[in-house]
Amino acid sequence: MTTGPFLYDDDPAPLHTGTPRRRPALLLAIFGGTVAFAVLMVVLTTVVKGSGEEQAQEVAGVFLAALEQGDDETAHQLLCQAERANLSPAGVGPTYLAETPGRVVGSDAAQDGKLRVEVGWADGGTTEWTVISEDGPRICGATGPR
Repeated sequence: MTTGPFLYDDDPAPLHTGTPRRRPALLLAIFGGTVAFAVLMVVLTTVVKGSGEEQAQEVAGVFLAALEQGDDETAHQLLCQAERANLSPAGVGPTYLAETPGRVVGSDAAQDGKLRVEVGWADGGTTEWTVISEDGPRICGATGPR
């Protein structure tokens, strides 16, 4: 250190000389804001992606459109893993598609936790497709006449 004339003759004052203040309101605001943000994100996810039944109807509509346009690869990718293992892309159409055009009529939740999507065919028949959540909604079986 050098000695000599300084601009100020006083020693530097310690920075924190007072007693610390407690701020519980700030902590509560931070934690409360985090919880509110998490709840908001869950609600927004449901609003943006739709309910499970809406997602099931959407995937069934895309699956049906792909089959009717002859896009077997896209339809095959929308199947669950078990169905993909059992069916080749060329076998998806004959298994899931009827002779007449179809449309998604509705959906509901089954007792086993899976979703059922009803597909109505132009000839008056209906088919129920099972939709499960497997890395997104996937078609995993059909029941009823085709």
